[in-house]
Amino acid sequence: MHRRSKGWCTSSKHSETSCGSCEFPISSGAFTVSPRRVECYLWRGREVDAMGQKRKPVAAESSVLPVEPARKRSLLRRLDSGNEAENGAEKSPRWRNKEKVLILCSRRITFRFRHLMMDMTGLLPHSKRDVKVQCKDNKAATLNELVDLKGCTSCLLFECRKKKDLYMWLSKGPAGPSAKFLVSGVHTMAELKLTGNHLKGSRPILTFSSDFDDAPHLQILKELLIQVYTTPKDHRKSKPFFDHVLAFSVVDNHIWFRNYQISAAKPGTEKLDKIDKAHLENMTLIEVGPRFCLNPIKIFGGSFGGQTLYENPFYVSPNITRSLEKKKKTSKYVKKIKAKQRRKTHVGANQVEPDELAHVFDEDGE
Repeated sequence: MHRRSKGWCTSSKHSETSCGSCEFPISSGAFTVSPRRVECYLWRGREVDAMGQKRKPVAAESSVLPVEPARKRSLLRRLDSGNEAENGAEKSPRWRNKEKVLILCSRRITFRFRHLMMDMTGLLPHSKRDVKVQCKDNKAATLNELVDLKGCTSCLLFECRKKKDLYMWLSKGPAGPSAKFLVSGVHTMAELKLTGNHLKGSRPILTFSSDFDDAPHLQILKELLIQVYTTPKDHRKSKPFFDHVLAFSVVDNHIWFRNYQISAAKPGTEKLDKIDKAHLENMTLIEVGPRFCLNPIKIFGGSFGGQTLYENPFYVSPNITRSLEKKKKTSKYVKKIKAKQRRKTHVGANQVEPDELAHVFDEDGE
């Protein structure tokens, strides 16, 4: 079957090269259809079959699907609209925590700080790593773009300066907030060599001291730490159980980090495969590592910058601390020079008078 200038040719006298009824050359761009095959073609707005007869119109089914109203989402749960709750509609599917943390460091980082970053990567199975970045110019735009490209929601940056000072950034991308800390008292797992041990990728239990609920800035830091260090449930790289504790304590306006293994054993030497309620009293904590101390510097409203929400009044820069130590060392030299000058002045002011008998035993005097 092919189309002619005045309509469709419905003749069944077709060969491989031409039509026996109208002598139309089929090889010149036309298409052929078997005479026994029934197909539908649209021509001039009418629906006809292969034999040229009009077919009955079929009512078109409406393909428009009902549009659901947009749901508001938060980081911790999915909020349903109030209309669905009033109408008794079915509950929305359970929201899945897709938290991912990007861990990276700056250039010229020392080996000790790099080992600490590797320890943090081992403790966070939901983390991703990236290459070293240059943190001096346009830090916020560069890091926010990296977080977006990696598909992460948080960023943990270790920034090293002068190969002596380590700063740690906790940021929620791309809107914030973010916090900057000075890291001190760093002890990696390779240095400590403690007896504690837990499986890699297991989910931690986070514990916070009661001081985190006293001040507003500590409440913000607590929420940041929870969202960064909590391993999402059913993550593909995590184990489905808890066997270690991450402890955060506030002492002297500093946040102290410790990692402990949960060890539960019977009074004898046998170990438990499953923890029974009767043996919970025998549960102990064994430190694993690493150890470090965080001194909060500033809390910003945006990611890696923005409006300053909090500034630590007790923070002292490491540069000022080193300059004071140098002044103490130079003061010793100054004291020594001043003592020499005082001695010289004293000797000059108290000259000893010559003795008359000083040359009594001289031979020349005889």
